[in-house]
Amino acid sequence: MAILKIAKLGHPILVKKTKEINDLDNNELNKIIYDMSETMLDANGIGLAAPQVHLSHKMFIYRNPDVEDDDKIKISVLINPTIEKITDETEDNWESCLSIPGMSGLVRRYKRIKYSAIDLNRNNIEGEAIGLHARIIQHEFDHLNGILYTSRLAHKSAFGYSEEIEKFWKNN
Repeated sequence: MAILKIAKLGHPILVKKTKEINDLDNNELNKIIYDMSETMLDANGIGLAAPQVHLSHKMFIYRNPDVEDDDKIKISVLINPTIEKITDETEDNWESCLSIPGMSGLVRRYKRIKYSAIDLNRNNIEGEAIGLHARIIQHEFDHLNGILYTSRLAHKSAFGYSEEIEKFWKNN
């Protein structure tokens, strides 16, 4: 097990597009995913993209809190993912990022998306996501394209320290 160093805002890897994964052997890929999972859980995150741990791989992991119970955390892996909107309907909600610690922003995302990718066993998978699930996938997918949530703010002023956001924005 290894807790990986998380790239922070300002590191150039966070604004670069990633490369498709075609040549990693299963042992190397499994180790990366295991280490990323340990890192995400250690940092109390719900998603982590490869660039956030200094890897230029087109891959991310995430958990969907909407379907978890207290006893079991399920981590999903999407390798070489694609996403597309199902509807033009959007919703604004608060997001944070392990690469921008202590900050939050109000971000506009599509409410429903569909995605396709390769899973850990190298199987092609497809699915649909709505609400928080869709938001997590879009957030992590953006990382693969060098996009941070700060460029998707619903309002320029809706960004700040999470503790201030809790006090002054979320309660009003």
